Amino acid sequence: MLLRRICACRYVVKLRLPEHICQGVCVILPLMATTENVSLHLLFRALADPIRLRLLNLIADREICVCYLVEILKLNQPKISRHLAYLRRAGIVRARRDGKWMHYRLAIPRDKVAAGILEETIKHLRQKPEMNADVSRLGAACCSPQEFEGLERAPQPIVIGNPPSAR
Repeated sequence: MLLRRICACRYVVKLRLPEHICQGVCVILPLMATTENVSLHLLFRALADPIRLRLLNLIADREICVCYLVEILKLNQPKISRHLAYLRRAGIVRARRDGKWMHYRLAIPRDKVAAGILEETIKHLRQKPEMNADVSRLGAACCSPQEFEGLERAPQPIVIGNPPSAR
């Protein structure tokens, strides 16, 4: 019997292909990391991209809709969503759907090492002028969403407690 593995973004599918196709068996195994068991290699890979760092900087202390991220970063929605999905797989971002709106917020891992790395990264990002410029644009978009074409009826970002760097 011939065994093949097909890798998809969230699942590994193992197929046993016998001589007759009607005898095949398919097993689906979840591959996505949870917040409890954050893999350090996934965390470092998630932090290795400048777009994902900009996203983390914007959601560090607030829950924010994707439409704001698109307007602030001046990137298309599929690209933003793809990077947010990567951050979710790494276990450092959570998502919530509210009707047609998707809201994202930072998820601090339970693993102390991963949490420390993430908090130090966010502290470092807040010292960068280009990251502060993104936060300033977000503040302007929140105060006058009518000036941004994609934010007419978008929900306002919600500030969540203390930022990780203030702990």
